[in-house]
Amino acid sequence: MANKKITELTDLPSPAGADILAIVDDVAGTATTKKVTATNLMTLAPVQSVAGQTGTVTVSAGDLTDGNFDGTSISGFDATINDQTGTAYTLLASDNGKVVVLDNASAVTVTVPSGLGAGFNCSFVQKGAGQVTFSASSTTIYNRQSHTKINAQYGVASIVAYVADTFVLAGDTAS
Repeated sequence: MANKKITELTDLPSPAGADILAIVDDVAGTATTKKVTATNLMTLAPVQSVAGQTGTVTVSAGDLTDGNFDGTSISGFDATINDQTGTAYTLLASDNGKVVVLDNASAVTVTVPSGLGAGFNCSFVQKGAGQVTFSASSTTIYNRQSHTKINAQYGVASIVAYVADTFVLAGDTAS
């Protein structure tokens, strides 16, 4: 390759682990060009923590190389709202990470079906006067006080699947 100015070079979209990057070391005032592989550079990269609105997101060097945050979104901190006005609602896999707002004057039943997967989590707001009851369908729902309902209007509760088809209901709950 002929000599080119850095500004004439094209961007490398995603370096492979064996790609060699040139580094100019000028600590002692004498410039020396050295080489390092992308893998070595990322292995030595420190773990960075970024303070967020509701906590800290830790980013490891592996996340930086593969762009995979294991399904965790870091673009924005707002949850998507799923408004429901009926008296029955069955959770869907697409409700993962959402806030389901239940608004009805009559009692509302939320069915928690099987197949949502470990790690599924969803929050609920009882906006209407109708008390919200959670019903298991081929699943198990635990609560430390054996509660199955949201306590009252404007109460908030969440469910989390710590293993497939086994959920914990927590928050402003009642029996």
